Amino acid sequence: MQLYNKLSAKERAELIDKAGEDRLTLSFYKYAKIGNPEIFRNHLFLAWDQLEVLGRIYVAHEGINAQLSVPAKKFNEFKAFIDDINFLENVRLNIAVEQDAKSFLKLKVKVRPKIVADGLNDTSFDVTNKGVHVDAETFNQLIEDPNTVLVDMRNHYESEIGHFKNAITPDVDTFRDSLDIIEEDLKDYKEDKKLVMYCTGGIRCEKASAYYKHKGFKNVFQLEGGIIEYTRQVNEKALENKFLGKNFVFDHRRSERISDDVISSCHQCGKACDTHVNCANEACHLLFIQCKECSKAMDTCCSTECQDINALPIETQRELRKGSHNSNKIFKKGRSEKLKYKA
Repeated sequence: MQLYNKLSAKERAELIDKAGEDRLTLSFYKYAKIGNPEIFRNHLFLAWDQLEVLGRIYVAHEGINAQLSVPAKKFNEFKAFIDDINFLENVRLNIAVEQDAKSFLKLKVKVRPKIVADGLNDTSFDVTNKGVHVDAETFNQLIEDPNTVLVDMRNHYESEIGHFKNAITPDVDTFRDSLDIIEEDLKDYKEDKKLVMYCTGGIRCEKASAYYKHKGFKNVFQLEGGIIEYTRQVNEKALENKFLGKNFVFDHRRSERISDDVISSCHQCGKACDTHVNCANEACHLLFIQCKECSKAMDTCCSTECQDINALPIETQRELRKGSHNSNKIFKKGRSEKLKYKA
């Protein structure tokens, strides 16, 4: 029984290029009680591997959080499969605004303690007592209300390239960090303000809205389906788009453009730019914003130190990466003393 990827990311990319067929990038989530996440994980991997589905999926006792790339010609078969799973029947599928056949290059289905790392003790409050879900049209009306406080539930590197007009954008690295900070900052608004929140696809707001109601906020609302579904409804219904810039996404695309506004700057020269890159030095891999000119001058590195390391032979770089003390910088998001301009 094969429960692992046989092909490397490079080999998969070559196959996708050779096939020349359309693929759909999509995501979905569902909070539900899963008795044995390990068995469910194996079931998903075997079925989706056969359908050539790729992506990153987290399964836990509390549900599933999935970000996927599905062959367009097999979408109906994929949809029929998930509809056959009782708690996933007719689950909302958030189809990406911008498509890229190589958004994911491997199938990873992982069992986790939670489908989103929130740091919350779910037994201490009613997780089903969620905020009011609102569609794009109602959301637009709410955020123009002077009695509304609009909060971005995403991380700093997500909101720095795009967010809704007048939104509070906490300077946090993780969702877990944001919960208590937001509560403290908005403690004076619990009784008389409308707390409206949003995230990428809705999953973070599902838990956060229930948590804030538990903490005493009286009027809690959340954008149904997040930025992705909002954009679909705006385009479908010809509504005013109140989102500025790009929506950060957690796949190889890194972002999808929602409006023409560029609201951020290159972290190295300060020029208007909203293109995230990862430092080419694999021992750093820092996520930061870099314009084309700086990318060319710096070889897509975040600093001259990383540029020097990246110019070394691959085997020498691998030797330098050995040891746990060298891994503590990897995958950091836009936090570095080497970056002159930061959001």
